[in-house]
Amino acid sequence: MTVHHLNQLLLVCSLVLLVAVAAVRISSRSGLPSLLVYLGIGIAMGQDGVGHVHFDNAELTQVIGYAALVVILAEGGLGTKWKEVGPVLPAATVLALVGVAVSVGVTAAGAHYLIGLEWRQALIIGAVVSSTDAAAVFSVLRRIPLPARVTGTLEAESGFNDAPVVILVVAFCTAGPVEHWYVLVGEIAMELAIGVAIGLAVGWLGSWGLRHVALPASGLYPIAVMAIAVTAYAGGALAHGSGFLAVYLASMALGNAKLPHWPATRGFAEGLGWIAQIGMFVLLGLLVTPHELGDDVWPALVIGLVLTMVARPLGVLLSLAPFRVPWQEQALMSWAGLRGAVPIILATIPMVNGVESSVRVFNIVFVLVVVYTLVQGPTLPWLARKLRLGDDQEAADLGIESAPLERLRGHLLSVAIPPGSKMHGVEVNELRLPPGAAVTLVVREGKSFVPLPTTVLRRGDELLVVATDPVRDAAEQRLRAIGRGGKLAGWLGTDTGTGIGGTRGHSR
Repeated sequence: MTVHHLNQLLLVCSLVLLVAVAAVRISSRSGLPSLLVYLGIGIAMGQDGVGHVHFDNAELTQVIGYAALVVILAEGGLGTKWKEVGPVLPAATVLALVGVAVSVGVTAAGAHYLIGLEWRQALIIGAVVSSTDAAAVFSVLRRIPLPARVTGTLEAESGFNDAPVVILVVAFCTAGPVEHWYVLVGEIAMELAIGVAIGLAVGWLGSWGLRHVALPASGLYPIAVMAIAVTAYAGGALAHGSGFLAVYLASMALGNAKLPHWPATRGFAEGLGWIAQIGMFVLLGLLVTPHELGDDVWPALVIGLVLTMVARPLGVLLSLAPFRVPWQEQALMSWAGLRGAVPIILATIPMVNGVESSVRVFNIVFVLVVVYTLVQGPTLPWLARKLRLGDDQEAADLGIESAPLERLRGHLLSVAIPPGSKMHGVEVNELRLPPGAAVTLVVREGKSFVPLPTTVLRRGDELLVVATDPVRDAAEQRLRAIGRGGKLAGWLGTDTGTGIGGTRGHSR
């Protein structure tokens, strides 16, 4: 590649990114997941589109797709709240394992008996389409506040079920029929156990190190966090474990630690996640050949119908039966099983391994993902409202950023009061911060002033709170409790020690 080619490549990539960013606005208004827009951009650039770009390198697509999935899972783990996931962790784990097994079996049976695919191809398709995509789900539901049990279960399931699905797809593609099912189950359990161990270990060590080592620049914290997350993936994969599970758990541990400069880290990870999604789906759009999809539309519709109306609801019903989840929540979780990045990326594995009719498998999966995302995506908010699962009364969380003052042995907390916070109308002296913490500055409508004890706080205010090292946690917990329970928090049953009202990661 010459400098001239580099200039052309940079121009094309920057224009694609700008078009993709602008397209997010359209997708947010229409309710369609943005992945469809990115796929459309790739198809438009491809050999059947206006760009006439010929691209058929499935192996390169798989490698780039894996790298993008690592970033996407890291971003998702960093944004997962432990307080929402923790209570539903058993249910989400069973749904990610039992639900996947049911989905694979039922979908494969449908592909075999209704479409006439060979069992190996049917099992590959069943495994490929059994992983849900959190990014697709929450890009549609972000405007609808759902109960914590629903969002927590869906987030954890989408992070957990990638690992067993990847293992199944690789097993079906690289070997013949599985003679002893318990051997495959044992391999899956071993890889998951290794991924869990490495992910939690790397996440805990990384968060401990970042909290005890003051870096010279705030911009280094986001880089360090993402490097730790990628280390978890690489370590898990090289140890013959589930790297995808490792990176998700490590990122979750980092996201729920009280790390300095958390908003900057969160924004950096979110930006990388967007770039990963855009690049991955544009590449997948380039890989597909639209004029070859005609014969695979009907099989994709039939298999997708079996997956959406039978396999997914049955998997949810059997998985959540022991947990007594209300039927309304089960219905939403059944319909919220959107397929996005992972299925299309996994559909390249049969192509790389030379599986017979692998191109047809890829085309079926591609059509299935596009069509059923078009059907399910826009109807999810409507279904949530019909099932009365919106939680509009939930108070908004405070945004709190912590910056360490190394030489002064203290912390500067930046607190943003959002709409819906019960800190609105509370006087400064009613915050009852612990000794060693004080509100030093209030920024209101672009103007800053030093507050009096009787100053009434308002929505939209930004507070600067200085806290000494020993009382930093107590001050932050107290602020979060006031944000959720108002001035009487702690007197009317609101526990100031639980971090109520906390944001993603607990420290902002």
